[in-house]
Amino acid sequence: MFQHKSVMLNEVIENLNINPNGIYVDCTAGGGGHSSAIYEKLKNGLLVAIDKDIDAINACKEKFADKQNIRLVHDDFYNIDSILSDLNITEVDGILVDLGVSSFQIDTKERGFSYRLDAPLDMRMNQQQSLTAYDVVNNYTEQELADIMFRYGEESFAKKIAKKIVEYRKTKDIKTTLELVDVVESALPAKIKFEKGHSCKRVFQALRIEVNNEIDDLKQVIEKFVNYLKSKGRLCILTFHSLEDRIVKDTFKEFATDCICPKELPVCVCNHHRTINIVNKKPIVASPAELESNSRSASAKLRVAEKV
Repeated sequence: MFQHKSVMLNEVIENLNINPNGIYVDCTAGGGGHSSAIYEKLKNGLLVAIDKDIDAINACKEKFADKQNIRLVHDDFYNIDSILSDLNITEVDGILVDLGVSSFQIDTKERGFSYRLDAPLDMRMNQQQSLTAYDVVNNYTEQELADIMFRYGEESFAKKIAKKIVEYRKTKDIKTTLELVDVVESALPAKIKFEKGHSCKRVFQALRIEVNNEIDDLKQVIEKFVNYLKSKGRLCILTFHSLEDRIVKDTFKEFATDCICPKELPVCVCNHHRTINIVNKKPIVASPAELESNSRSASAKLRVAEKV
């Protein structure tokens, strides 16, 4: 059963400012938590729930089996153009994007997301795609591995870890999550292993982002979302690590600015016009009560924009 406790559910619903007759898109349906809460606010509106994980879509099919005004789409939200075109939708009242990994994906051993559970290296959110974490770990060059871990995981020991991985795989492939944990930890100074948080967290995050192409073109897809919004429509984005949050923050800032010319230019030549207003200048974070009941909300940040 696909189970996942939705992060900042009340805050998301409040900030979507739902019109009962509007059209809303949940780009990452997961177990249907946010989708259910959005649907409950609708009267004659429509909800489009998207997920690239077929397990999530199947769970939502069960959850919404008797509901009419909902469309479930097995696809990547990066394909928002074709998704909405197929549904003959040209504009929407609100869009939610939850960029986190679901509890189901992490806790389902065979999916290979967790550094605490022994399983084949996989990490695919869309199990129909070919690239897996096994392919990345065993086929990427030492420099490519180091770049991924540094860029996507902000891992200080990326070069040492990449070197150790390449040395290890000369004798045999690294096939499982715990094999990878052992190799990573063998490259780290002893004191790092006992610091707060798991020593492999950043490496696994980096691999997951690479396998699922979670960062590339994020700015471009945010621009697409904004273009589909009606005036006063809301875009809510939940992030779970600093790299994603920085991209969302900077993109919102650019789209909320009239002129983006270099400061040294005496007059504006960019012809850039503001398309959004930033609703919350600082990100919304989980309440103390939610932090106590759901540890996975600890790193979550919610940023909200409204179409001009």
